[in-house]
Amino acid sequence: MEPNQEYLELLAESYPTQAQAAAEIINLNAICCLPKGTEYFFSDLHGEYEAFVYLLNSASGIIRDKIETLFARSVREEERAQLAMLIYSPTEMLRKMRRERTPEELTDWYSVTIYRLVQVCKAVSSKYTRSKVRKKMPANFAYIIDELLHADTEENKDSYYGEIIHSIVQTGMARPFVEAFCKLIRACSIDRLHIIGDIFDRGPHADIILNELMQFHDVDIEWGNHDIYWMGAAMGNPACVANAIRLGISYNTFDQLEDGYGINLRPLCMFASRVYADDPCEAFLPHILDENTYDPVDISLAAKMHKAIAVIQFKLEGQLVLRHPEYEMEGRAILRTINFEDGTVEVDGKRYPLKDTSFPTVDPEDPLKLSDEEEDLIQTLAMSFQHSALLQTHVRFLISHGSMYRCVNGNLLYHGCIPMQADGTFAQIELFGETLSGKAYLDAINEKVHSIYFMDPNTPRRAQEADFLWYLWCGPNSPLFGKSKLSAFERYFLEAEETHREIYNDYYVQVESRETCARILEEFGLDPAHSHIVNGHVPVKIRQGEHPVKGGGLLYMIDGGMSKSYQSQTGIGGYTLIYNSHHLALAQHKPFAAAKQNLADNAPTVQVVEPMQQRVLVGDTDTGKALKKRIAALQRLLEAYRSGTVAERR
Repeated sequence: MEPNQEYLELLAESYPTQAQAAAEIINLNAICCLPKGTEYFFSDLHGEYEAFVYLLNSASGIIRDKIETLFARSVREEERAQLAMLIYSPTEMLRKMRRERTPEELTDWYSVTIYRLVQVCKAVSSKYTRSKVRKKMPANFAYIIDELLHADTEENKDSYYGEIIHSIVQTGMARPFVEAFCKLIRACSIDRLHIIGDIFDRGPHADIILNELMQFHDVDIEWGNHDIYWMGAAMGNPACVANAIRLGISYNTFDQLEDGYGINLRPLCMFASRVYADDPCEAFLPHILDENTYDPVDISLAAKMHKAIAVIQFKLEGQLVLRHPEYEMEGRAILRTINFEDGTVEVDGKRYPLKDTSFPTVDPEDPLKLSDEEEDLIQTLAMSFQHSALLQTHVRFLISHGSMYRCVNGNLLYHGCIPMQADGTFAQIELFGETLSGKAYLDAINEKVHSIYFMDPNTPRRAQEADFLWYLWCGPNSPLFGKSKLSAFERYFLEAEETHREIYNDYYVQVESRETCARILEEFGLDPAHSHIVNGHVPVKIRQGEHPVKGGGLLYMIDGGMSKSYQSQTGIGGYTLIYNSHHLALAQHKPFAAAKQNLADNAPTVQVVEPMQQRVLVGDTDTGKALKKRIAALQRLLEAYRSGTVAERR
């Protein structure tokens, strides 16, 4: 559609003369001919902030590859490793250098290091315009960095270039300058970051991960089921709050709960220590994957707190599913099926003996009713979530930068699944009075989540509406969950392994077929000949022979076990999918905890999974399509100037 006269008049305000319109056309056409920036895809971070920050700062090993390309023949291996670690963690490395060197040695080291950083920065920024690189530069040193990046390519400037480096060192600005330069290299190494869900739970600090993401220049998030219920908890939904605390205690993330988000767990601690004083709570001992820095945990007390909040959760969830018969989850009101006389419970139509029959707060006559103390406790905890300033900031970020799915540069990104039936067709699901499937189903969910978030936070209705976010966390037709049930109660209270089984949606079988993946891509308006699905949620068990590439190369399942709790199954430390102008590649990482002692040698195994037939340019991307529309509008403006239908504004 050609721009109309009114649009051209508005465009003329930004480009008031022929010369300015023509200059912008020239600039945009040139940008379209640059190689596309490198996109990185991460999934299922699960609070593993150390591993994630390292992978982010190292560009999943790509920065080290650049160093090897530049200096393999001229710089010793030890110094190359040292340079890589400097770029990843400049503050720590600079502190180490100052300890180990005399002032004279440090001066020489700074001079050599700055020169090498210039070469690395040139390599990682070569596909960007000078303007784009300048925008990424730290303001204090932007002019100096810009000169260093370009001065030595100009004739007769050798002494000028050398004097810049000499002056940086002599004025005592070498340390902050090096830190700024390292930050620029990291920013230029990753053009766009995609997080395919599950930032929260299991690992120690999802809050630190979100702080890092908020500082990143271009990031989008496709919500995972662990993210969505945290969003519900931040809105004060009691069932979501109970889940957040239960999983936090289960995986010993007290530092995140109490010191990160300021959640006051003292009322729960006092309640649990009194009510469960004589209960060993053996099934509720927390997983100690990480030690708390600020609050060393008393294992016995944590187990009591864990059981106390779990029982509250099962009561709240039972009430919730009975309020919502449309969820078809009445079977999860599981406390109602306990026979308190013989110590059994009914699961999926069969009775099983309970291995723990101590329920001091459960009334056999009304098992889903909270005691008065439990009611007061969950309200206090919900208020703590609602009044956590940092949590509210993080959830606003998840809303503004997040969605159920995203189509970007020919790739379809989502966390869980597109609910399907055994014949490979999309499941027809009743939602909000409509029967929906495929893309329409995810669009409706996306709209509903946003509408709930933007309700008045001071009304009880918002917390009640967030029941739907709880459903997205663990409902059988939730595209974020994709399983028949969440068997938390069964794992705590039943020995029978058959009751623990969570059956995956048919999607996970169907996507082994290229035909199914092609159908999904077409459903979202993408061409299977040039597109891919990027998926997370289900850890790829390398040790059992599973592979992350599915659907004949159309789908990449990139949950490889960044979370320590999954690494015994996956055998690796996660995946990064890397999409640059030359290829799609999978970086397979080592478990971070094992490699932490020698990070410089913690290089991933990188496999090119699809080379591009020709180099991908900015003009081939979504950004390029938008630029071409702008170019067409500017050309129309130029014609309007020349025909006199729009007057120049000199």
